[in-house]
Amino acid sequence: MTSATAHRDSGAAQRFPVVIVGAGPAGLTIGNILRAASVDCLVLEIESREFIEQRPRAGVLEEWAVRGLQQRGLAENLLARGQVHNECEFRFAGQRYRFEYAELTGHHHFVYPQPLLVTDLVREYADVRGGAIRFGVRDVELHDLESDRPSVSYTDPESGQRHIVHCDFVAGCDGARGVSRDALPPGRAHVSRYDYGIGWLALLAEAPPSNDCVVFGMHPRGFAGHMARSPEVTRYYLECPPGDDPENWSHDRVWSELQERLGAAGAPRLTEGRLIEKRVLDMHSYVVEPMAFGRLFLAGDAAHLTAPIAAKGMNLALHDAFLLGDAFVAQLTRGDRTGLYGYSRACLGRVWDYQEFSQWLSEVYHGTSSGDPHRAGTTLARLRRLFGSRSAGLAFAEQYLGKNADY
Repeated sequence: MTSATAHRDSGAAQRFPVVIVGAGPAGLTIGNILRAASVDCLVLEIESREFIEQRPRAGVLEEWAVRGLQQRGLAENLLARGQVHNECEFRFAGQRYRFEYAELTGHHHFVYPQPLLVTDLVREYADVRGGAIRFGVRDVELHDLESDRPSVSYTDPESGQRHIVHCDFVAGCDGARGVSRDALPPGRAHVSRYDYGIGWLALLAEAPPSNDCVVFGMHPRGFAGHMARSPEVTRYYLECPPGDDPENWSHDRVWSELQERLGAAGAPRLTEGRLIEKRVLDMHSYVVEPMAFGRLFLAGDAAHLTAPIAAKGMNLALHDAFLLGDAFVAQLTRGDRTGLYGYSRACLGRVWDYQEFSQWLSEVYHGTSSGDPHRAGTTLARLRRLFGSRSAGLAFAEQYLGKNADY
């Protein structure tokens, strides 16, 4: 972390109460909360607007997260266009098992792809609420975070001019590879990391969904997942070795494995189609503690990464954003810093709960393909208990929906 005065500044200095680094769900939600309270802020994003509105990402939203967006006037399109999911399906040992979690809990999921949510949020922030945003910026740096005069500098992509922005607070929402995490001095934050030792081949198929809900397939050859994205496009996952090359997976091999791993008695064959995306995700997670340093507050993947095993990442990002946006408003409009002081602790309860659930679910998904007969046997026992005990089913459903009573 370098002093701002050590950097050339070719443009006029600017000032905003809050600078938000990163225009993902967390950063844009914080920006919208601030603008709704008439607090000025600046969002800096290294990619173009077109890129962030099209970047493929997950689309499962928990009901509490949608209600939080709705309360802030940010869910109109989501509620009109999002799919409501009340149940999911597990396939193992050649059989199909429906899990009706809405019937158990009275709550459900929404499926609304992240690019659509980001499109909604950036439009509301920039076009409706008049928020300042700079796309395509380069060489973003954070300065003097432990002082009462922090700042952020960046290079304008068109002019090449260096700008510096003074502020009261910085929200670091720029993900796992962004500059916000790098601004933490060594020894001032602890990063806990967990590697699952597996990979997932993430696929988008130009093919209609083959089932009316999410399907999880536990098979000795590896896990497989089916998630509808739209009436014409389906997301699939295939367990694979970590670091595998997507080019090792031809069209025919992909569909052969999906048909095998998701096959079950009474289940129709999958509808096949052109593969429009193939990438390998190495399953790992991390948590940064604390999530605040001086005037810098981390949110979303900059603070914690949850492997997509339980589809929790976007939900955690929104939880952070609700808490941090409200805390900024309280401090900047009423002088109440209670929310900022308690921000990290308030976030980390849900973060760690979701980390634990992801690890538990990973064992369910991958135990049968581990090559270890003992792990395979205990995995099948967990699955049988899930469908044989209402109490076990309710406990799973509450975690699956993010309904832990301690939040």
